[in-house]
Formats: sequence, C-alpha cells, structure tokens
Amino acid sequence: MAQRAGMEFTGPFTFNGIRFALGSMSLLPFIYFYNKKSTNKKTPSKSKLSREFILGSVFLGTVLFIASSFQQVGIVYTTAGNAGFITGLYVIFVPVFGIVIKQRTQINVWFAAVLALGGMYLLSVKDGMSMNIGDILVLLAAAFYAIHVLAVGHYSNKIDSLKLSALQFAICAFYSLLAAFIFESPQIDKILLAAIPILYGGVFSVGIAYTLQVIGQQKAHPAKAAIILSLEAVFAVFGGWLILNEPVTLKTLIGCLLMLAGMFLAQAKLRSQRNLG
Repeated sequence: MAQRAGMEFTGPFTFNGIRFALGSMSLLPFIYFYNKKSTNKKTPSKSKLSREFILGSVFLGTVLFIASSFQQVGIVYTTAGNAGFITGLYVIFVPVFGIVIKQRTQINVWFAAVLALGGMYLLSVKDGMSMNIGDILVLLAAAFYAIHVLAVGHYSNKIDSLKLSALQFAICAFYSLLAAFIFESPQIDKILLAAIPILYGGVFSVGIAYTLQVIGQQKAHPAKAAIILSLEAVFAVFGGWLILNEPVTLKTLIGCLLMLAGMFLAQAKLRSQRNLG
C-alpha cells in the first residue's frame, strides 16, 4: 500500500498534503487544453458558475481532507487488512446516509452492498479482527468518504469535473500541509525518500482515480458508485498476483467473486423499481 509505504519516511499530513497538491497540479494541463477547445461553447453565467464552483469545491475539499486524514492517521495504528475492510464500509454508509437526504436506493443495490462488504472482509481481514484506536479513526474516515461520494454525486452534474477535481484537491492539500507544519516537522530528505509512493499516490490515486470518480458520478447513482469503487480491493489482489507473485487462496477467490457479484447485482434493473435509482 502506497500510503503505508510513504509514511515510513513522512508524517500522514505531509504525505497527504504533497500527494493532493500533485494530484491538483496534474490536472492543470488538461484543464488548459479543454478550455481552449470550449471557448466557443455557451456556458452558465459567470456569477452562478463561480458561486457553485467555489462552494462545491470547498465543501468537497474539506470533506476529503477530513476523510483522508482520519484514514492516514488510522493506518499508523492498525493493520492494512483492517484498514482496507473498515474503509470499505462506505458501501453501506452511502445508501444509509442517502436515506437522510431522501435519496432512494433500489433493494438490489442494498443486497449488492452486503455482498461487496462480505467479499471485502474475505480479501482484507486475514487473522481475525479487533477494534483499536486506529480502527475507530478509519471507521470515521469511511463515514466521511461516504459523505464525499454523495456530495460528488450532487455537484458533478453542475460543475466542470476537471476544475471541480483540481480545486478540491488543492483545498485538501492546503489543509493537510497546514496541519503538517503544525503537528509534524516536514523534512526535504525524508520526503525524497518517500518520492515513489508520493508520486504514485498523487498522480494515479488522486489525479486520475479521484477525477474519474467525479466524471463517472455524473451518470452513476452514489450507492452504485460506492460498490464499483470498492472493487479496488479486487484489483489489488489481481495486481499482487500478476506483479508480485502473491498467492491467491480459495478465500481470496471467493471474496473477489462476492464483490464482482455485488457489482453486477447493483447494475441490475428491477422492473418494479426501474425509476428509483
């Protein structure tokens, strides 16, 4: 896990601050070229666009900072398996929180979330599970990640996806670096030692993955999006087998199958609820 590897040399806020700053900067060339191609298209009024853009980006960036900080600090005190499973609880939190904002979720998506959660448990938790302070912090992270998924679903259809992503990353980076200078002592030599995990986390995990989430949620129901996002655990298993020659056990295969079944079930259309999600 890049997050754990990076924190062998830097603190959690320093790691997050730099990776989110890199993620934001990695989008600037794409925003520049996209704007050049869109100069002749009609756009919403400047005042309305600016207001929603700023408010949406600030809210998303703040929630992302809280979620990633809880997760990053929590990882220090728990195992990678526990952290992976507990973070994945957002697949349940998203439809539950959706009830609060009167967002309907199809019954098949609820069952799909349970399947995905069971699969994630088999993939992540190896030798049983006990709760400690790290697990509690990661659980709080899962709750805020669920809020982030719901908020992305709200704003992604109203604001340019690339600009929204870039600014929310920049705001998250600002908060993280501010916390780093208050609670940690960032050192250039230590940051350089963590360069590869930071670059991976900044460009691929933040710049590419989070931005694709914003773009994808323009059309996807938040609860379905959460289930699809949870499949990162399956790809982690596949990558470990393909690249690192890690063994794949029967338990692992069952976990992957449960998560894939959850994804397909979430996409199923129920005749009686065709218009609910």
